[in-house]
Amino acid sequence: MAVKKKKIGAAGRFGAGYGKIKNKLIAVEKKQRVKQDCPFCKGRAKRAQKAIWECKKCEKRFAGGVFHLE
Repeated sequence: MAVKKKKIGAAGRFGAGYGKIKNKLIAVEKKQRVKQDCPFCKGRAKRAQKAIWECKKCEKRFAGGVFHLE
């Protein structure tokens, strides 16, 4: 009989013994992969460089968080 396993997602690459770190990483990556909204026009913002974001709709460049907009 097969044993059901808990879904870990991308944090499964760490293996056993990294429980708390995996949980923190799962929370950060979930927040990071959400579509980011432009604070000016509410369009979609995409990360151009580290902490530099670019809106596809209004084409503004602005500074924000490194991996996700606050």
